[in-house]
Amino acid sequence: MAKAFFRLQKFLRRTQFLLFFLTAAYLMAGSLLLLQRTRLVIQQGSRGTPTNQALAVPEEMNRVGMAEPRTLQSPGPRLPVRTDALLEPALDPRHGPHWLVSRNSELRQLRRRWFYRFTSDQEPLQTAGFKAMKHTAEHKGTYMGCFTHDSRERTLKGAVFYDLRKMTVAHCQEACAERAYSYAGLAYGAECYCGNTLPAAAAKPEECNIECKGEKGSVCGGVNRLSVYSLEELRARARRRRNVIYRGCFRAPENLTDAFPASLIQPNLTVEMCSEFCSKKEFPLAVIRGQECYCGYPTRRFSLREGTDGLHCSGTHNASSTAGGDYCLVYQTPVQDTRCTDRKFLTTKSKVFVALSSFPGAGNTWARHLIEHATGYYTGSYYFDGALYNKGFKGEKDHWRSRRTICVKTHESGKTEIEMFDSAILLIRNPYKSLMAEFNRKYAGHLGYATDRNWKSKEWPDFVNSYASWWASHVLEWLKYGKRLLVVHYEDLKQSLIPKLREMVEFLNVTVTEDRLLCVENNRDGNFKRSGAKQKNFEPFTQEMKDLINRYILTVDEALRGRNFSGLPREYVPR
Repeated sequence: MAKAFFRLQKFLRRTQFLLFFLTAAYLMAGSLLLLQRTRLVIQQGSRGTPTNQALAVPEEMNRVGMAEPRTLQSPGPRLPVRTDALLEPALDPRHGPHWLVSRNSELRQLRRRWFYRFTSDQEPLQTAGFKAMKHTAEHKGTYMGCFTHDSRERTLKGAVFYDLRKMTVAHCQEACAERAYSYAGLAYGAECYCGNTLPAAAAKPEECNIECKGEKGSVCGGVNRLSVYSLEELRARARRRRNVIYRGCFRAPENLTDAFPASLIQPNLTVEMCSEFCSKKEFPLAVIRGQECYCGYPTRRFSLREGTDGLHCSGTHNASSTAGGDYCLVYQTPVQDTRCTDRKFLTTKSKVFVALSSFPGAGNTWARHLIEHATGYYTGSYYFDGALYNKGFKGEKDHWRSRRTICVKTHESGKTEIEMFDSAILLIRNPYKSLMAEFNRKYAGHLGYATDRNWKSKEWPDFVNSYASWWASHVLEWLKYGKRLLVVHYEDLKQSLIPKLREMVEFLNVTVTEDRLLCVENNRDGNFKRSGAKQKNFEPFTQEMKDLINRYILTVDEALRGRNFSGLPREYVPR
């Protein structure tokens, strides 16, 4: 008897738990239905509405260029959007769950919508292109669609930006809008392209299927595919943040129309009007002579190397009062000079293994930027720096011995490490500046500055004592063991960029045009220049440090002259 009673008690407990579970599930299902009903806008109609009546398209989709299904059937220009991506599949009453059938059309649509939303959550989206459209309402630009993209013949020919870790749609849009471009396109999840002409060749929406590196749930193009946005509203907001840089007063070429591909004659011409006109034409230079505005690039005929006295251009910052005739005002527009931004890996392995060697803080990253843009080939690295890779130095991830890069960055100075290379560009910088630059990088990254606390701590004297000797030994060992060397002084490269860069390119056995070198000069700074020179209110080097560094300077200068190289620049002379 006791055993039977125990079984009955156990059964009742199970039944009680089961009833509680079923009740909770029923309440949750009802809550979901009510939530869905409040969020959806359902077309009102008679009880005899057909079963496959379409729901209204959400307002967010209308804002990105998607219309209701009925409007898509009307004649007129078609958008590159498939209506089947917007509509729920119609359910045949003869198939599917019995509980979906109802005489009330409104409730029937609600149940059908809820059922397919529930089942679709269990499966991934069939097209990432739809995912991109779903998220366009969150971004400020207007999504135009998915377009083809060829890195050699770019669709959007304006500025190019890379961020292989933090690229977002908003970041790309803002960058292009601030440079006065009308369209922004994203590819490969991390590359941003700008331009003023909408690409002609559309692609299937599902081909834009790579998620943005810095924004989950958003699509940033695909392989050879661009997710393109229109930036008209953003351009108007960003106009006040654009920088139009005054380059100086120059003697005008003999025939301005031949020298510059675009021109405008406008009464009461202003700098802003000319810059806006040239920006829309995607030219980096705006040239003003009287009421004439010309747009173009730096060329051999107009290289911007020999400026003249500003007095020749009366009213330097007022275009309408500029003297016409022999002189003109030149301004740098927000548009990037893109004649030298295309880069790639070597198509065949290099037979000569070339090093780009320097002491840390000597400007190796800047030299790589110049070499890549001058030659059109990526540079490699003996190390891996994620910050550099994320900003477009794609050779960082390539194995340093692959020989697919034009040269390889290294700070190594041992005999074995040096003899691995067939030749090397040896970049030397003033040790005082190199030590400070490397100390800044060590404690504040590529673009930051060490704090006063860092400079005044005991870490700074220890750093100088250990790194100053490395600066000297690095140069001495490369002079001793290097097979074929080109010595380049950072200060000379900075002062005479084109001649020194031409030497480096010839050493690498690459032929480049003068216009490409002028383009490099126009884009000389790159992404890793510290903004301004942060002045210290104290002298970081003690007299003891100076005595130590000065001895190393004299030793290196003597070694260079002993190898028939020019000595160190005069500014290296001990302080």
